[in-house]
Amino acid sequence: MTHRQIMQTLAGLLASLFVAILSSTIVSNALPTIIADLHAGQTAYSWVITANLLAITVATPIWGKLSDLVDRKLLVQLSLVVFVTGSVVAALSVDTGQLIAARVVQGIGSGGITALTQTVLAVMVSPRERGRYTGYMSGLFAIGTVLGPLLGGAIVDTTWLGWRWCFAVGIPVAAVASVVLQKTMKLPTIKRRVSVDWLGALLIAASTSLLLIWISFAGNRYPWISWPTVMLAGGGIALGALLVLVESKTAEPVIPLHLFRNRTVALAIAASLVVGVAMYAGTTFLNQYFQLARDESPVAAGLHTLPMIFSLAIVSLCSGRIITKTGRWKPILLIGSAFTLAGVVLLGTARTDTNYAQLMLYMFLLGAGIGMTMQNLILAVQNQVRIEDIGAASATVAFTRSLGGAIGVAALGAIMATRIGHYTDTGLAHLGIRGNRSAASATLPNMSGLPGPVRAVVESAYGHGIADVFLCTTPLVALALIAVVFIREVPLRTTVMTPVAEPVR
Repeated sequence: MTHRQIMQTLAGLLASLFVAILSSTIVSNALPTIIADLHAGQTAYSWVITANLLAITVATPIWGKLSDLVDRKLLVQLSLVVFVTGSVVAALSVDTGQLIAARVVQGIGSGGITALTQTVLAVMVSPRERGRYTGYMSGLFAIGTVLGPLLGGAIVDTTWLGWRWCFAVGIPVAAVASVVLQKTMKLPTIKRRVSVDWLGALLIAASTSLLLIWISFAGNRYPWISWPTVMLAGGGIALGALLVLVESKTAEPVIPLHLFRNRTVALAIAASLVVGVAMYAGTTFLNQYFQLARDESPVAAGLHTLPMIFSLAIVSLCSGRIITKTGRWKPILLIGSAFTLAGVVLLGTARTDTNYAQLMLYMFLLGAGIGMTMQNLILAVQNQVRIEDIGAASATVAFTRSLGGAIGVAALGAIMATRIGHYTDTGLAHLGIRGNRSAASATLPNMSGLPGPVRAVVESAYGHGIADVFLCTTPLVALALIAVVFIREVPLRTTVMTPVAEPVR
């Protein structure tokens, strides 16, 4: 394909990816209005988010493996149809049960779009040329992450639109993307015997779901050490062990275990998991920091995180072009991992009164680091595998990144609640106010209703507690840097079909 043909197809892929990202983030500021209108409670509030995240995480490796077995163009169109179907049902929902079910369908489609976008690009473009295109994806991810909450808040604040447009707004974009891809996508078809590993897919869905459900509600609905923890965490681990056994014996595994015999692939996947933790921690907790520690509105909080978003997008584009020009990718990964580590360490020093210029620098480092690592870890893996495994390999990296982000944010959120409770109790004790206020950290406080001295204590507690979250992330990011150090740089091949890297079998 010529550069023009690639850009035409990429436009359709990026439009699809954008609506998938938007569907995950647009509800964050709109959910209070949605839940109130449907007369539901906190349980439904949590599950509208959790159900979508579960579906995306579980579906990603399954779609990736299917792309190695059947026509990729057909799968892209099918994932868009599934996504649009879920969006339509969500927009027409009359109760939270229907909305949660629709979010699951949306998530299945989004998982397909996420996995297939990486796979299709890998089939169209050689690893040496791929850097100039993957930067667009990182930039789009950053924009969708910050634009979603802003757009969702604007939609529910506009009386003549209403919250249902949060789910309907992506439908026309997905429809246009489908038409563009139908006209422009021309991929080679490799005839193979199809043997779908349905048992492996079922075990991935079951084990991942149990672990994510456990980590989402532990410390809130039940204690970390309790019978639900034993059943959910123990069941997830047991099913995961059974998954490894099944995948080692089946002819066409969803997650080919032989990929992990390659040192570069194994280390890149491990580093990607940690990058997912850092990325989701940045996008999740920085918004809370600006709203609760610095008393900003939701829209203003989103705007204050733009230094991280812009640096992620711009640095990702520039690093991709440098890789295409030089053919060197490991120095970019090393610099990116170092920037990410510096970013989380410095954000760990933030307090409620930290100068915003300093925060801009900290966020720039974190965003730049993620921008240099996120897509280039996928590039390193794709450069090492055969074309027959490109879909499964790409989806496995995306799967571990999503899984790391989901589990990491849930665990870090529990740590944050504990630390905020501790700092609140300590601050109130200095004011002569006794009593255990730790439970207050489990719910968002109404800052405007608090007396001045108490409000200052709570804001300080949130600033310090959220900073502790980034400090807790530091050892993980350091391990990712070590993993990148030990990755062996293999020259980027200039063809799609013929690998020159170390063998994976």
